[in-house]
Amino acid sequence: MIDNLCFGEFELNRAAFQLRCGGHVVHLERIPLDILFLLAEHRGRLVGRQEIIDAIWGKHVVGDVDNGINTAIRKIRRALNDTTENPRFLFTVAGKGYRFEVPAVSMPAAAALPSVSEPADPGLRAEPAALATFAAPAELVEPSTQPSNAAAAPRFISTRGGRLLAATLIVLVGATFLASRLATRYFAHRPSRMLAVLPFLNLSGDPQQEYFADGMTEELIAQMGSLDPAYLRVIARTTAMQFKGTHKDVGQIARELGVDYILEGSVRNAGGRIRITGQLIEARGQTHIWAGSYDGELGDTIRLQSAVAAGIADKIRLTLPSPDWSSRAPMLNADAHDAYLRGLQALNVRTKEGFGRGIAEFHRAVMIDPNYAPAYAALGNAYSLASIFGGGSSADTMPKAREAALHALQLDQSLAEAHTTLGFVKAHYDYDWVAAEHEFRRALELNPSDAQAHLFYSNSYLSPVGRHAEAIEEIRKAIDLDPLSLPIQAFAGRTLIWARRYDQALAELQKAQRIHPNVALVEERLAHLYTYKAFFDKAIDSETTARMLTGETAESALAKKNELHSALASNGPRGYWETVLKFSLTPDNPPEAYTTSYGRAIVYARLGELKRAIAELDKAVTERQLSVTEIAVEPAFDPLRSDPEFSALVRRVGLLR
Repeated sequence: MIDNLCFGEFELNRAAFQLRCGGHVVHLERIPLDILFLLAEHRGRLVGRQEIIDAIWGKHVVGDVDNGINTAIRKIRRALNDTTENPRFLFTVAGKGYRFEVPAVSMPAAAALPSVSEPADPGLRAEPAALATFAAPAELVEPSTQPSNAAAAPRFISTRGGRLLAATLIVLVGATFLASRLATRYFAHRPSRMLAVLPFLNLSGDPQQEYFADGMTEELIAQMGSLDPAYLRVIARTTAMQFKGTHKDVGQIARELGVDYILEGSVRNAGGRIRITGQLIEARGQTHIWAGSYDGELGDTIRLQSAVAAGIADKIRLTLPSPDWSSRAPMLNADAHDAYLRGLQALNVRTKEGFGRGIAEFHRAVMIDPNYAPAYAALGNAYSLASIFGGGSSADTMPKAREAALHALQLDQSLAEAHTTLGFVKAHYDYDWVAAEHEFRRALELNPSDAQAHLFYSNSYLSPVGRHAEAIEEIRKAIDLDPLSLPIQAFAGRTLIWARRYDQALAELQKAQRIHPNVALVEERLAHLYTYKAFFDKAIDSETTARMLTGETAESALAKKNELHSALASNGPRGYWETVLKFSLTPDNPPEAYTTSYGRAIVYARLGELKRAIAELDKAVTERQLSVTEIAVEPAFDPLRSDPEFSALVRRVGLLR
């Protein structure tokens, strides 16, 4: 068993159970780290999937763990900056397993260091990266040849002195480095853990109370996510709710999600009284390590949730904000809280009608209790996204979103959701990119488990300003926290399109298609991507599927499909785009089917009609359409980059200095 393994810029440390890069801890959950240690211990040879299962889950595992292995390998590759197409360390042997290899390092003979080291005391190892950064000053380096005459003697004495000084410097640097290493070991971060909160059971005997149980789940997820963010990450609501009513056992769910702990519980709401029960299960041994039951009035809900969180915190050694944190949770107005939970339920339907009901319920909540900060934060979130679902124009909804988010933060500066909403408004409406970054980063400081904050930081800030590598990293974090979220998976495809990584974008969108079959938005985004890869026949197929999934009759959709094929055959890509433009002006279209000014600008750019493209973009910027923040990274606009009118539009959006 290895104690310490150095490869490339990375270090695996068994004692600390950590992967490090350049002295900094690289986050990996327990199962991916266990697998990485296993592969590293058997480096150079094939490790089969069954061997991994036996070593990590045991020989008597119940259920299919293939998805757990796939998820873990994906996370390992991401941590190592590795790819399946061009691997450095982790190689897949199709149908067999995986092979971990440490590449040879070519160095000058005098300074050669092994690429793999396993010292007896890992705490005393001097890292190759640290040694490589130290070099003696040029005047202290002994020349390769020495003159043979007596005049050389003073030079020789000077060189001996220089060698002595260099040796002294090396000792001093080594001592300093060792002290730093020991301090790093002493103050090392605890390896983070992942928790999944399963949907709470409704024990009220009334199906109409499902919204209450679901709301309890969502509130507790948010509370746990912000409790000790350096140590505990929490699976997001969207993914957690996929397991509502499931017949899968806790162990299987834990393996699928790659989590360390599962919290399951129930809520009973009857006669103005509420009871919350919960039990915490350690995933590896499926051991029940905590259980609690709490009773109170409806206004005590947050206090009871905090008691659950405090019980969990005690068992898995979380750092609480203060010793009396749970006892200081605020009392709620029961009617306001009820309206808030009903609003969350409506919002999560993700339809125009759902957003309308959600906004109405949040308004009702803050009318009942004007100091109810989370309700203002939810109202701001609803308004910020309403235009996406047909709930009004950005000019109508975004100022309302800003007002609600600011009011929430006046009441409670610690609300991550309100900071995320404010960042979204600053980016998509105010074009204040400095403020947008500040708000997104503040949201993630407050709750690193907020998958939506990672998503919007990626797609509403990092991608528009051209920081593609960081945008991809953030969208990956969002996927890790919410792996079954359709919007996040679909946005991963767009993030990669903007970075011009079309093959990777295709893989992500096809994955979204597998996880969420028969979704029009995914099919439409596939159609867009296929045009960039010049796969117009496939684009037509995906477009047709999207049309039928949005309710267009098969007869109408197939007629348009035939018209597109005919135009493509007779006039190539230009015929395709002319027909797409014609369809965009009709009432029946899938989501994102080029029906806005911004969308038609893309079509005109693909047709080479650049002046018309700029005219449509001018309308989109004037209307503050959400998509105009993509103007600097949209591939269709590459032919426009040198046009002064286009540059002026980019400058209006604040993306050109």
